[in-house]
Amino acid sequence: MKLALVFSTLCLAAGKKPHIVFFLADDFGWGNLGYHRRDTGDSPEELQGKAEVHTPTLDRLIDEGILLSRHYGFKTCSPSRSALQTGRLAVHVNIEQDVMLSTANYEDPMSGYSGIPRNMTGIAEKLRSAGYRTHMVGKWDVGMATPDHTPKGRGYETWYGYYGHANHYWHMLPDPTYAVVDECLNQVRDLSMHNASYTGPVRDAISLSAACADPESDRGCYEEHLFKERVLEIIREHKVEEPLFLVYAFHLVHVPLQVPKIWLHEIDHAVKAAGGLPFDSENRRLYAAMTLYMDYAIGKVVEALKNKGMYEDTLVIFASDNGGSIDAYSGGSNYPLRGGKVSDWEGGLRTNAFVSGGFVPESRRGTKFEGVINIADWYGTLTELAGVEMKDHRAEAANVWLKEQGLPLLYPVESVPQWQNILQNRNGRPWPIHLSTYAVMMWPYKLVIAQQPVAAWTGPVYPNCSTLESVQMLRFKLCMFERVTLSYGQHGPKMKLDHSALPTVMDSERLVDCSGSDPIPLLMGREGCLMNVRDDPTEHRNLAGDPEYASTFEYMRTTLSRMNEDVFYPDRGKPRVEACDVAIEHGKLGGFFQCSATLTPLIRPPSLQVFQSVPE
Repeated sequence: MKLALVFSTLCLAAGKKPHIVFFLADDFGWGNLGYHRRDTGDSPEELQGKAEVHTPTLDRLIDEGILLSRHYGFKTCSPSRSALQTGRLAVHVNIEQDVMLSTANYEDPMSGYSGIPRNMTGIAEKLRSAGYRTHMVGKWDVGMATPDHTPKGRGYETWYGYYGHANHYWHMLPDPTYAVVDECLNQVRDLSMHNASYTGPVRDAISLSAACADPESDRGCYEEHLFKERVLEIIREHKVEEPLFLVYAFHLVHVPLQVPKIWLHEIDHAVKAAGGLPFDSENRRLYAAMTLYMDYAIGKVVEALKNKGMYEDTLVIFASDNGGSIDAYSGGSNYPLRGGKVSDWEGGLRTNAFVSGGFVPESRRGTKFEGVINIADWYGTLTELAGVEMKDHRAEAANVWLKEQGLPLLYPVESVPQWQNILQNRNGRPWPIHLSTYAVMMWPYKLVIAQQPVAAWTGPVYPNCSTLESVQMLRFKLCMFERVTLSYGQHGPKMKLDHSALPTVMDSERLVDCSGSDPIPLLMGREGCLMNVRDDPTEHRNLAGDPEYASTFEYMRTTLSRMNEDVFYPDRGKPRVEACDVAIEHGKLGGFFQCSATLTPLIRPPSLQVFQSVPE
């Protein structure tokens, strides 16, 4: 093993730069990865859960690579993605998930918008300076108010994707599952298509290919098919002698739960072949089919890299931005972890992640890395592999001007280069990590404070008709009551057809009070819940009231309080209706805007143009 590590180090010293392909999943649940189902039990529920989860490509890549068992993101999408792109912890770049994309504060031209502040240098800019060709496909979600905020403004030579949190997988309009109407009345189409020179409006998706006429296939104008085809095109056209940095940021498996019908048939066949019963939840079925499609798309990319002769020199990275969303509609499962997206429990913060590809030394393949990694650490890790420093000189220069204006200063890069830690199997983050304003980790302990939502433990087969939402409201056709015989509770399958046959009801959105007033003895604590997530990864035992851990508890409370004094929280302004006017004028589509983000942003209020030249 030492020889392999020495060889890897020598290759880097000699200037050999790996191709880097980064797969970023969206809301991918811990329990929805096949690898995590291998060592579960043999009860009927466990066997059914295993039969429903199919990720053969991801499982194979893990077996051929290194599982990153302790990879942490933020509890929601945009902050995690901001951390990835900038090398700052989410609390030091962007902790606001729900700021509308057209928001602007005209008094702060640096940070007065949603997403990443303008003068923070992105990871693509760093790698581009090292000779990498940089491309991104898929979900952006870290700002778009000015050209500086767009992917091209952050260093990506090409980008094909959408700016916002989520959209309809076929029509590219805002996600219909959110009951939020923006200042443009949700009439902005959020998908970009372009080539190296095209800067006009995007043509209607139906015109892209004759294959789009078939709604049964993955080519039925399905957004993820378009993304996959663009990624394969980038690989086909790439010059092998140049290092490649390619980010493939899936919309999958974020709501809305939409997938071509053929993939529903595929997952049904796979479950049957594995000895499982048919799905008793349509949303669980949809989520499983979407996961299978994501796995298939990754397989096609790996195949393309091998056909091109690039795979042996490629570092493949896979991560999810946060844990699965476990409200009954979203379809995710973090079994056996506690909680889900929007919470600071492990199910919300601890994410599926691994490295694979030919660049991984043979001696480390098929192993597990237990050291703590934050999603922000990829910035330092990749700049180190590329041979460039991670220090952000542009942000430092901007701070001189910001200080004069009395505006919030930009936080320095705090990423930890992790490649050597991964290879040598050592923990590179033993000190406290600021996970959110309500959570801090000092391995192996994690402190959680305040009222924490989404505090449930999901079972082996989830979601199902045991959820409070399904019993009380039966919304979104969640449960197929004609097949209640196939639903599972804690005591096994239910065999009756009437509603009395439902399993014990679980509220997936329950609150747990970690501020000291929780009535459940197991969870009571003095202004916080303290967990040992190494020994108790499912967070069943709160140590806050145990005298043995009193000093650790007090130290972590004090540490979190001090860290929260440095949270980056600029005034991002308010939504601007001028953005709609710009969208209409730019798109020439009578209120619907489809953009090319080659040189121009999706939405840019005219009054922001005076800030295009930002002090360096």
